[in-house]
Amino acid sequence: MFKEFKAFIAKGNALAMAIGIVIGAAFTSIVNSLVDDIIMPPLGLLIGNVDFTNLFLSLNGTHYDTLKAAQDAGAPTINYGLFINNVISFLIVTFSVFLIVKLISKYMPLEPKQPATKECPYCLSSVPEKATKCLHCTSELVVTEGNTIVNQE
Repeated sequence: MFKEFKAFIAKGNALAMAIGIVIGAAFTSIVNSLVDDIIMPPLGLLIGNVDFTNLFLSLNGTHYDTLKAAQDAGAPTINYGLFINNVISFLIVTFSVFLIVKLISKYMPLEPKQPATKECPYCLSSVPEKATKCLHCTSELVVTEGNTIVNQE
């Protein structure tokens, strides 16, 4: 088991994963600040000076002015304002990851392009598309209309 773990660490995937987690944690704090400090205040102002962090439902029937007051009193609450903040944060993070992946895949394809191939009708082996002779059975090949292979003879 230790050898397998050592091989896993040596591959570099674990290091890349660890770096991703650290960057993700830092990115999360930036997104939380973006949502809490930049996006939510104007949004709350637009819908009538609503502070989303103080949108909650007290389950004991008592009215509290703020979520902190309800929590200090030990009241059970449904914190739907915090949920809205978290949904917006999630959407921003997923959109940002989408943009990053799109940008990276534009410049660094994730999968190398496979060379175009065709199938030899005689031995059914895969040969390069521009080949005129099969590498495996040495049959002469010609491409006609529709990219079909026929014997040249």
